[in-house]
Amino acid sequence: MINKNLLILSIGQTFSYTSPVVNVLLSGIIGSQLNNIIMLSTLPTALMVVGTAIGSLFASKIMSIKGRKFGFILSSLVSTLACLLCAFSIYIESFFLYSFGNLIIGLSFSFVQLYRFAASENVSNVNKPRAISLILLLGILATILGSNIVSLSKDIFFITYVGSYVTLSILNFIPFLFFIFYDDLESTVSVNHFFFSKKNIIKLLSNNSIKLAISSSAIGFVTMSLIMTATPLSMHLINEFSLMKTSIVIQLHSVGMFLPSLFTAELIKRFGHRRMLFIGIFVMFSCIGINFFLQTYYSFMIALILLGVGWNFLFITGTSLLVISYDYRDRFIAQGLNDFIVFTTQALGALLAGVVLFLIGWKILNLICIPFLLIILFFLKVEKNIN
Repeated sequence: MINKNLLILSIGQTFSYTSPVVNVLLSGIIGSQLNNIIMLSTLPTALMVVGTAIGSLFASKIMSIKGRKFGFILSSLVSTLACLLCAFSIYIESFFLYSFGNLIIGLSFSFVQLYRFAASENVSNVNKPRAISLILLLGILATILGSNIVSLSKDIFFITYVGSYVTLSILNFIPFLFFIFYDDLESTVSVNHFFFSKKNIIKLLSNNSIKLAISSSAIGFVTMSLIMTATPLSMHLINEFSLMKTSIVIQLHSVGMFLPSLFTAELIKRFGHRRMLFIGIFVMFSCIGINFFLQTYYSFMIALILLGVGWNFLFITGTSLLVISYDYRDRFIAQGLNDFIVFTTQALGALLAGVVLFLIGWKILNLICIPFLLIILFFLKVEKNIN
């Protein structure tokens, strides 16, 4: 299954994914330090996700015209500059500039999210779930790199966290050196074919399997985003756990997100997409239950691990179902539409996290996620023909 392109995508994932990992851990905390309105603390995190949502349409369009190689190289360079902008904004204590830097990181990250689709295009149909799982699995290495940046380089420029983003810019530049050798598989599609016309969107969404795939990924993301974004604030600012303990919980959450990728593809083959979605929903409900009844260090840890596992099952299963449900010539439209919906819902979760947490509390924040999960159950009832 391994080939040159897949190897380059794997290297790119390892280094490019460090940006969102660092931002999830730090942006809420830094945001609370750079402005006096605590409910706006998660705005930089939310803008990163907004950038990913907006960028998903442009990323697919650019790649449909210029190819995967051009898009991934552009992403690496833009992300490098955005990290330096964040470092500078912390240095001059500008909340506005820091938020803008997060938005640009999100725009560049929209290209990184297409690694999983590019990986599936470089292997046979039977290996598509494995290729997707491999790319996501490497998020663990990104988590280790990103989290260690926080502790090892945050004070090297005498102003806390400036060094974290300077080091992060170096890591994000590394993929550029490798994508120079990436080979586009075929000629890009016609520009006219790409446009997100009402007709094309209706055609895609008339497919119940595609609707189920998109809703599974989107709801997995909005649930994960809402709880994950609020967790560092709840732990560090409200429950007064140390940054080290908070960091450990976020690291283990990331492990929960990506480590199951070792076997998720095999579980999909064995149990099918339908059963895996049911399992993912059950794991998410378990996370919500623990968060509602307990707010100890270990309960946060267990719940966030379960949150990661539930996201993994919903997201990989949804992605795997998507790539076998559309015509190959519609791939850029389907992928762009999927990521736009997925990351728009994630952005809503990140935007709401700080407001909901400080207005109505941690317990209600978790309960809000339940209706979202019920939507997947509704689509599972409607679409009975998937395996």
